[in-house]
Amino acid sequence: MTIWSAQSEQGDALTIKVQGRFDFSAHQEFRDAYEQSQDTAQQYIVDLKDTTYLDSSALGMLLLLRDHAGGDTANIDIVNCNSDVKKILTISNFEQLFAIK
Repeated sequence: MTIWSAQSEQGDALTIKVQGRFDFSAHQEFRDAYEQSQDTAQQYIVDLKDTTYLDSSALGMLLLLRDHAGGDTANIDIVNCNSDVKKILTISNFEQLFAIK
């Protein structure tokens, strides 16, 4: 499991990419990806294209990101989910909290 993050040139968007299993072992690395970025990010993009699996701790990490980004006013897109990952997000009703694309 590897996590990359990149700030947009304007500094207003942060993209976080998760590769492999998104589970508790990714907790600190995922948290570091958004906490160590500049506080100017107004949009967060979580790219799950290369994510093969996610569990309940990953769902919790996404909720922590949402809190960090402003809670109900957070602008977070979860993109490029495979069918298994999207099914987990849908069952968990995450489409009510995040834009899943």
